[in-house]
Amino acid sequence: MLRRLYDWVMDLAAHRNATGVLAAVSFVESSFFPIPPDALLLPMALANRAKAWFYAAVATVASVLGGLFGYAIGFFLFDTLGAYIIDLYGLTEKFNRFAGSYNENGAAIVFFFGLTPFPYKVVTIASGVTQLNLAVFILASVVARGLRFFAVCALLYWFGPPVKAWIERYLPWVTVAFGILLVGGFLAIKYLL
Repeated sequence: MLRRLYDWVMDLAAHRNATGVLAAVSFVESSFFPIPPDALLLPMALANRAKAWFYAAVATVASVLGGLFGYAIGFFLFDTLGAYIIDLYGLTEKFNRFAGSYNENGAAIVFFFGLTPFPYKVVTIASGVTQLNLAVFILASVVARGLRFFAVCALLYWFGPPVKAWIERYLPWVTVAFGILLVGGFLAIKYLL
């Protein structure tokens, strides 16, 4: 079953609408969606290494735009939609403590969470709630998300065939590792903030 799912994702990655789907996933992941764009970016870069840089650029731009949407949720809609999203992740109490001292280290926080698999949407909403300087937010987001997506695509561009062979050979373990990173990101944000 896992192999069929992998084959389906690889086929989807080669589909003519895959770039639009990547952009949409990158956008919504930065503001409210729990699945990171890497789930589509990786197979797309593996399926078509010649377009890896383009895919990284699409993911970066869409992610930053989605981050601005998350910022807007925090800035304009925190009392309704933003608080609901934070509560959905069970982070309300910790979020309130976190927001109090957020702006002191806002640029570093945005940069760190933009690079890691931690849920970036919490940071984008927090930036809006605390009214982090918008230029600082955008610059930190562009640098962090760009580094993250371009680094992944660079590895796949230069080492694509061996990476693809390794993933296919150890697919169950790769799936478990990805799941652990995803769940670990949510747990880390819950207990670290």
